[in-house]
Amino acid sequence: MSDPNSTALGGIRVLDLSRILAGPTATQTLADLGAEVIKIERPGVGDDTRKWGPPFVLDADGAETTESAYYLCANRNKKSVAINFAVPEGQDLIRQMVRDADVLVENLKTGDMARYGLDYATLSQLNPRLIYCSITGFGQTGPNAHRAGYDFMIQGEAGIMSLTGSPDGPPTKVGVGIADVMCGMYAVTGILAALQARHKTGRGQHIDICLYDTQVSWLINQGVGYLTDGKVPPRRGNDHPTIVPYGTFPSADGDFILAVGNDGQYRRLVDLLGAPELADDPRFALNADRVRNRDVLVPILTDLTRAQPSAFWIKECETRGIPAGPINDLSQVFEGEQVAARGMKISLRHPLSGKDSVDLIGNPLKLSDTPVTYHSAPPVLAQDTAETLKSILNLNDTDLGQLAKDGIIGLNE
Repeated sequence: MSDPNSTALGGIRVLDLSRILAGPTATQTLADLGAEVIKIERPGVGDDTRKWGPPFVLDADGAETTESAYYLCANRNKKSVAINFAVPEGQDLIRQMVRDADVLVENLKTGDMARYGLDYATLSQLNPRLIYCSITGFGQTGPNAHRAGYDFMIQGEAGIMSLTGSPDGPPTKVGVGIADVMCGMYAVTGILAALQARHKTGRGQHIDICLYDTQVSWLINQGVGYLTDGKVPPRRGNDHPTIVPYGTFPSADGDFILAVGNDGQYRRLVDLLGAPELADDPRFALNADRVRNRDVLVPILTDLTRAQPSAFWIKECETRGIPAGPINDLSQVFEGEQVAARGMKISLRHPLSGKDSVDLIGNPLKLSDTPVTYHSAPPVLAQDTAETLKSILNLNDTDLGQLAKDGIIGLNE
């Protein structure tokens, strides 16, 4: 464990009652920044994502273990404490732990925490400094507050799928759970803001954040475009709605990306392509003209880019200050020099791995004085129950044994 004084959130204790992706993404970021994150899991079951595979971590004999890659992606630097808070005795343990906590993150359906007596109104009476973050599908209010929310559903209902995919193809979800991930990032922002507010007021507060609101918020230019002109935008595949040329283009050996962001770059591009006359053509001279006439211009450029391989165009564009790049698969990404240079692939020791460690994706934050730290791999289920409950609640081995026998907690055997 790193020195709490050397990390941004050292000394902050987080009770993580969330599972799947949005909440764990948020709490992993807090843990990377130095917070002590105690992940509360169901005894004998744990986070749902532990079973979301394959792939799973392989042991020394090449057999699958209990730890999935999905679970690994969002749970490093945490402690796993198995408590059944669906029963009164487990709820009482959580209430005792809340007294010394700074943050609680939960993602149960709206109303479930109140049924357990673990809602913000109740817990803030025990600890007025508690920052309580509720992550749901549709929020604490509104006609859909009662509904469960999953990333795929939210991508469909909140509009991003209508913008994603080929113009003549079906609506398509983003290839990762981006609604979950972005909700987790917004949750971190809210938690950090609430911690700052607490410095001034001495009080905690309730954060109500949901996948639906988050997804609507990052419709960004497409959403505001609709609000501006009232026109429902179509799917454009890899093309940009308001910049041309900006998309994937065929080369002699595949495809590459051109992202021409201004008129100067466009002039240099058409000169490189051997068609300088396209720079002064009134249909294409300015970006607004190119957007209005994209159906004419893009086929012309496509015919020209087919003349050379992708590497040629990317190199020549770079020398001329024209944004261009390859379309990498994940092997090319994680074996590339940029990932290594930026520390975006890390390894942490893991007790079940036949390699003695697991490879994970690094945190993108680079803080000069209080850098992120990686001190432990995602924990196995109940790995820290005994140590944590002894430390926080002063329970002894006899107490723990009885609670485990009664099914209130789980212990890592």
